[in-house]
Amino acid sequence: MNANAHDSIRAVQWHGDYLSLLDQRKLPAQSVWIECRNASDVTMAIKDLAVRGAPAIGIAAAWGVVLAARGGEPLPAAMAMLRAARPTAVNLMWALDRMKSRLDLGANAAALQAEAQAIQDEDLAANRRMGEFGAALITPGSGVMTHCNTGSLATAGFGTALGVIRAGVSAGRIAQVFAGETRPWLQGARLTMWELVNDGIPARLVADSAASHLMKSGAVQWVVVGADRIAANGDTANKIGTYQLAIAARHHGVKFMVVAPSTTVDMATADGDDIEIELREATELLSMSGTRTVVEGADAWNPVFDVTPAALIDALVTERGVIEHPDQAKMQAVFGG
Repeated sequence: MNANAHDSIRAVQWHGDYLSLLDQRKLPAQSVWIECRNASDVTMAIKDLAVRGAPAIGIAAAWGVVLAARGGEPLPAAMAMLRAARPTAVNLMWALDRMKSRLDLGANAAALQAEAQAIQDEDLAANRRMGEFGAALITPGSGVMTHCNTGSLATAGFGTALGVIRAGVSAGRIAQVFAGETRPWLQGARLTMWELVNDGIPARLVADSAASHLMKSGAVQWVVVGADRIAANGDTANKIGTYQLAIAARHHGVKFMVVAPSTTVDMATADGDDIEIELREATELLSMSGTRTVVEGADAWNPVFDVTPAALIDALVTERGVIEHPDQAKMQAVFGG
């Protein structure tokens, strides 16, 4: 397999004295880059979803610490601000804890920069390994469905679930990809389809509500998704709508794969019930691109993640390998805790 095939996008870029982020709110209509020159800029980019995806959030936060150090900002306050930007993705907290560990050992701005670069480089390497592990599970000629965006836009590059898809296409194992639109921010429609088309991967967009019908047709053999937090028993928090895909997959005999780096595993969280689910503003459901689409006076409930029980997961793929049918004992054997 050519590891560079179908892989041309890098959305988080360090330029020596500032961080450049491809604004994911503007895609696919515009490719707009945001220049972040301090920790506050990075915090706002994370909070406002200009940068999103658990690994990318963690990487951006690490660079936010570097910017704070270079600018002489009080680092404890900067890290607290970055930590509060999003509550569900454990990668954010992990990256900040790693940067704090270096700081506690007396690291200066240059050493913090080296650490942030290491976090980014390690993520890309992990994604390539996960791609190989996950693709090996897929029978040649298969159809695969994915949800939300888990590609280069959400990581250092290559992607987690989309990395498996990139590797699977390169190896001739995946013949067709189906991407769910992913309401309300349409990450699948706007971002995943942009990546797939950009890298020449055969793909079709489907409405979120068409997923069960698609599985019934026999066109899909695997659902492959990412994760924002994985609990000690294998329960997995991911973009809202993932849980119902897992239920539909089990009913139709379709395999369900979760792909995420080991940094997404939180062995301190016992199970999915202990994962904080982020609630965002109702206006995100009531409007489209700033235009109100629902009658005035209407309200909405807008959780942006849900939890898929481990019992519905056929394979959990990290850079450490594949865990089939994850449970607490299997998780502990691989990740300790």
